[in-house]
Amino acid sequence: MIGPPHPEYQFLETPIASGVALASLLPPLRAIVEAQSLYAYAATVTGRRELAGRGPAYAIPLGRDRVVVRHVRHGGALAAITRDVFLAPTRAPYELAVSHRLRDGGVPTPEVLAYVTYPVARFLRRADVVTREIPDAVDLGTLLGAATLTADDRAALWAMVTELIEALATVGAYHADLNVTNVLVAPDAAGRRTAHAIDVDRVVWGHPGDRALVRTNLDRLHRSARKRGLL
Repeated sequence: MIGPPHPEYQFLETPIASGVALASLLPPLRAIVEAQSLYAYAATVTGRRELAGRGPAYAIPLGRDRVVVRHVRHGGALAAITRDVFLAPTRAPYELAVSHRLRDGGVPTPEVLAYVTYPVARFLRRADVVTREIPDAVDLGTLLGAATLTADDRAALWAMVTELIEALATVGAYHADLNVTNVLVAPDAAGRRTAHAIDVDRVVWGHPGDRALVRTNLDRLHRSARKRGLL
């Protein structure tokens, strides 16, 4: 297993799962995954909030935190075949490391608090990823598709998205799965709305400050918006 990227994270081991978690989440997380997958548990929590994506994710309380639990799935042409099975150790350890690197570089993205993987066969595993919930977040696709959206609203949304894409380019990040459901817009502590990148396991690294990354990331997002009739 790939080790924790920061000292405040610890290993999690149970008879049916293994992973890495923020130390404060270990007790409630271990109690859950000793009996079932975290995602299966999240799908049954009373008062859970279901979030759209490649598959539903669930916002639930976990310990003292509000978190989002996502089951990791493949995308693309082979998704119907590969579904949710990955070569060990899956993309989850990489997503945790990328999350910290982006946040350290000033890119708005949710904090990855834990991941848990489950054996399928000798070299194959499934994975769940836990991120801290962003309060009052709405995905970009929902906002762009709102019937009440004005031209000024649309311009403000794309200005926020451009700030996010500029931040990604500053640290040299290309988000290969940047689409209108992988950008969340939410107010910060001062009430200013900010765009956040999520599902960062598909980020690849180029040269920090490379201006070509601005166009590459923006083109990727524009294609997603056009595909949904939002641009």
